[in-house]
Amino acid sequence: MLKPRKKITKKELKQDKLVTTYFKTMDLLRNNRKIVSGLITGLVIAVVVVVAYLNNVDANNRKAATDLSQVLNYFDGGAYQVAINGDPAHNIPGLKSIVDNYGNSETGEAAKVYLADCYYYLGDYTDAMKYFKDYDGSDKFLKASADAGVAEVYEIQGDHKKAAEYYERAASRDSKNFMTPQYLVGAARNYIKVGKKDRAIGLLTRVQKDFPNSPYAGNLAYYMAQAKVE
Repeated sequence: MLKPRKKITKKELKQDKLVTTYFKTMDLLRNNRKIVSGLITGLVIAVVVVVAYLNNVDANNRKAATDLSQVLNYFDGGAYQVAINGDPAHNIPGLKSIVDNYGNSETGEAAKVYLADCYYYLGDYTDAMKYFKDYDGSDKFLKASADAGVAEVYEIQGDHKKAAEYYERAASRDSKNFMTPQYLVGAARNYIKVGKKDRAIGLLTRVQKDFPNSPYAGNLAYYMAQAKVE
């Protein structure tokens, strides 16, 4: 399986930098779940509740943040179906409920990314695609993650042209995003499969130049050799 990793405007809701940092950290945990300790995960999840109450965010965003912080325990434990539907026995709403009830808050938008990931991990690519594409929050990091999720589904489905385009779109969101080199390599991989080898070489060369120390640069030689095969 590919490595994964989703409607409110800045005018409607002031972006909370601490909340944004929380979600960026959670996305890091999501992509590196097996190498991050449970203790760190628990501490990070607790942060969102404190941040939501100490900062000036609206009631819906605060409630969504509280619910999301609780359900992500199941997400990080790999209990994706429970993360989707919630845990009624412990009065914990699922990601689907958070999206349905608070989808127009910034935190509700972020929940779409995690909901999409749950469906992705469960092999439900139709719903995964739906929620990845539905993300309309203001955070560039999560926008990139959603685009990459769409790309991964297209790649699984064999639509390598669209996969390449969405990976490249993800990479364009923020050049300082630590996932950008992975997105560029993903775009190159798929461009090779549709015969756009010059485009692939250009992207791989960019990774070599701009991200030489990235762990995602490890497969560059392999893909570069593929791109140069006549």
